[in-house]
Amino acid sequence: MRETELLRWLLDGDPAVRWQVLRDLAGASADAVAAERARVGVEGWGRRLLERQGPDGRWSADRGPAAYRGLYVPKWTSTTYTLLLLRRLGLPATDERARAGCRVLVEGAEWFASGGLGFFQARRVAEPCVSAMVLSILEAFACQSAARQQLTRYLLSAQAEDGGWNCRLGSHHSAFASTCAALEALQRRRPPERLANAAAQGREFLLRHQLCCSHRTGRPAGAGFLRLGPLIGWQYDVLRGLELFAGSGIPRDTRLERGLGVVLARRRRDGRWEGLAPPAGALHFALEPAGRPSRWTTLRCLRVLRWWEGGRPPT
Repeated sequence: MRETELLRWLLDGDPAVRWQVLRDLAGASADAVAAERARVGVEGWGRRLLERQGPDGRWSADRGPAAYRGLYVPKWTSTTYTLLLLRRLGLPATDERARAGCRVLVEGAEWFASGGLGFFQARRVAEPCVSAMVLSILEAFACQSAARQQLTRYLLSAQAEDGGWNCRLGSHHSAFASTCAALEALQRRRPPERLANAAAQGREFLLRHQLCCSHRTGRPAGAGFLRLGPLIGWQYDVLRGLELFAGSGIPRDTRLERGLGVVLARRRRDGRWEGLAPPAGALHFALEPAGRPSRWTTLRCLRVLRWWEGGRPPT
């Protein structure tokens, strides 16, 4: 496809894709971008997700342990993961339905003396991964200020000596998914200068590992890190890592080239990328069919490549 054909194909997609294409690839005006983004909550994927919200602000409230029903399980239709997906789709920050879901998370979680939270009866400890996901949701919808401050302090205290984070308590080595989740949350905080040192250490952890490689062997630590999945849930891959760096505002680093090579190797001859099957678990609905060209994945890959080539970084 020529570039104009590729943009036209992308703009035929869901409003969640269109507004980001207009902002990051098409150079549209701020007014045009805002007008398209406003449609995320009233059309397409965003509307379908919001229609599944219960009157109590939860999603999937009829399933899971009674104390935390619908807050974190089932995956991927619980309140946490639905709001996380709506954040990624770009639902406007002022959406009151999302803010109602945020209140449910804050009020329904178990908070610990460390400042972190959890949703698990069998494992009653604060979890860095879950706390980071909730913080990124609260930041995206600009609500629950006190909870955001508390979770920020907790994540800073939970940072490991190697610069990253790990949900596996007691581990002496950080994890890619946990570190990426924490950085995604902290990079949204304002003013970011207060968190600059912690974020820099976290990014350095990912860079030392070239986004995906074992510190022991230098080879990819898992096949899943090379998949370029649909970004539903907590799963990590090199594309998610590259998006983190593209949005960080820091200079490009040659240690990202291995991840970029994975992205380029997955590109089809027509310039698009295929969608992959989502992780195992219940879904509200499939955003796109697996095995066919994916607008969502193509947008994400093109945005990263444009940043790497010196274009405007995503905001």
